[in-house]
Amino acid sequence: MGLDQFAYKTKVKPSKEVDFNEEINDKELEELHYWRKHPNLHGWMEALYKKKGGTGEDFNGNTLVLTSEDLDDLAASIIDKELPQTSGFFFGSSQGTEEEDQDVLEFVKKAHKEIYKGYTVYYDSWW
Repeated sequence: MGLDQFAYKTKVKPSKEVDFNEEINDKELEELHYWRKHPNLHGWMEALYKKKGGTGEDFNGNTLVLTSEDLDDLAASIIDKELPQTSGFFFGSSQGTEEEDQDVLEFVKKAHKEIYKGYTVYYDSWW
């Protein structure tokens, strides 16, 4: 068990920016990126989820649309080393390495390209 984190792309336009799980079936999405036990990234996503009106209590299996602006904010948080320190029983720990940061920045680049192509990009996790 542990924190598994996913970014997906889909042509479906959800009716809201959070908690739209029931609106997309597996045939309508494609995995864009995967992280294993990057709790600080998860904490950043949880803060964004709440900012967008999410009310899920434990931010587990809650969906979150990522806009181009969100991705720019994420990249700035990575570059400025401002991801929130986040912990949880199944979370493991973020490494804070250059490789980990570059992985997130590569995701940001890929996600921007998919949004430009007309896809919706969103975050989901399971722990």
